[in-house]
Parts: sequence; structure tokens; C-alpha cells
Amino acid sequence: MATFAPSTNAMPVDIRLMNGIANAVFALVGMALAVAALLWLARLPVFAFRVVKIEGDLGRNSVSTIRANAMPRLAGNFFTMDLARTRSAFEAVPWVRKAVVHRVWPSTLRVELVEHHPAALWQDMDGTDKLVNTEGDVFEANVGDVEDDGLPALSGPDGSSARVLAMYQRLAPMFERLDAGVEGVAMSGRGSWRVMLDTGAEVELGRGEEPEVLARTDRFVRTVTQVTGRFERPLAYADLRHADGYAVKLKGITTTLPPAGTAKARKH
Repeated sequence: MATFAPSTNAMPVDIRLMNGIANAVFALVGMALAVAALLWLARLPVFAFRVVKIEGDLGRNSVSTIRANAMPRLAGNFFTMDLARTRSAFEAVPWVRKAVVHRVWPSTLRVELVEHHPAALWQDMDGTDKLVNTEGDVFEANVGDVEDDGLPALSGPDGSSARVLAMYQRLAPMFERLDAGVEGVAMSGRGSWRVMLDTGAEVELGRGEEPEVLARTDRFVRTVTQVTGRFERPLAYADLRHADGYAVKLKGITTTLPPAGTAKARKH
């Protein structure tokens, strides 16, 4: 008959479980303390940004103007600063189109700016004066800053600025053949186009797809000098919305031009 003595190393299951739980709790507490210590260290003044470098486009703004507009909106240090909010703070400065921000160890914030380059004035349907950049985006800035730039005036429905700018860029070279500059292009809510020339004349281009509108304009530009030369009067107004030709108004004369090129004139 054999006799077994209990092992002195044996431990009840519930005691082992309690020890495991205690070790896990101690580990979690240690991790929490470590995280708290790191957060405390990260907020020390030693990690505050001491230098803010502003680089890139500075044609419309000075460094002092940018600092005055953006710096009050910045918060945090090297570790805690929200870069998305920081970028938004700089992009809210007038004339700034894009800002890229970088942390540079240990206490420098580097900001690269890209400015709006104005291509035209823009008038919303509600009459608000804004600007359009070379990308076709509408932005707000002091319109008085560009009053000497000779920018064309564009207008159209909301969201149409890129399309109107592209149309202007296609129309301007066409009217140069008439020794006329395009001062403005407007698109109505129904998609009808109108051009204002620096000679004081207005030209109604009508509706249609872009190639159709440009074809009508090209036909007009190629033939209208026959009318203005015949009557020796400058153009005051033209309407290209006729199916069989276009109507023109000269200073002192109103003329309807059929496709064949024969003109009927009526003196005022």
C-alpha cells in the first residue's frame, strides 16, 4: 500500500488567479503612470515652439501680417499641437491659398505658404465682389489690392467660377483679332454667355456647349469687320443668338446680318 504526501509547491487555484489579477493590475497602473509622466513631460515649457519660420509666397502679405492673423489661433507645443488646426489658422489669413506646416525638433514650427494668384474679379449672384485665382477658385480678399491689375470681371452661378474663367481664357484671344480686349464675361443661371469689351460694346453669345458657343464667336469675329468697315461705325452691341446669323448695333446704325453677308441698315 503506497502513501502520497501533498506537494508543498501546490497552490489553490483561487490564489493563483488572484495573484494573476494583481500582477495585471500592477502592470496597468504602471503603464498609466508612465503615460501620465510622458504627458506631463510633453507639456513642459521646454517643448514650446520658440521659432516660427514662415516661407514661400509672401507677395501679398508680410511676415508680420501673417503672424498677427494666425499666431493668436495657435495652441500647443511640439508634441501637443494639432497640425490640422494650425494649417487652417494660416489658411484663414487673406491671400493664403495653402499652408504646409512641419515640426522641426526641438522647438521650431516651419510654415510653407502658397498664395492665391488672382486671375479675375468675381461677382456672386448676390452681388458680392470676390476674386478668382488662376486655379479657378473663388476666394475673399481686399478687392482694392488688385484695382491696378486690370483684371477682367467674371460672374456666374455658384460653383461656375472655373468654367467661366476657362471660357474667358478662350474668348480673349478671339476678340483680340478685333483689336478689342475682353473686360468681362458673364454666364446666366440658364447658361447663356455675354461678353463685355473694352471698347464699350457688349456681345450676347447665347447658350450651348462650349464648342458651339466658340464656333459662333469665331464666325462673328471673322465677319463683323465687313459690317463695321462698310458703315464706318464702331460696334455697340451684337446678338449671336439668331439661328440664321447675328444682329449688330453700331453707333448710330442698327444692322441685321444674314448668313450670306448682305446687311440691312437703318439709321437712327
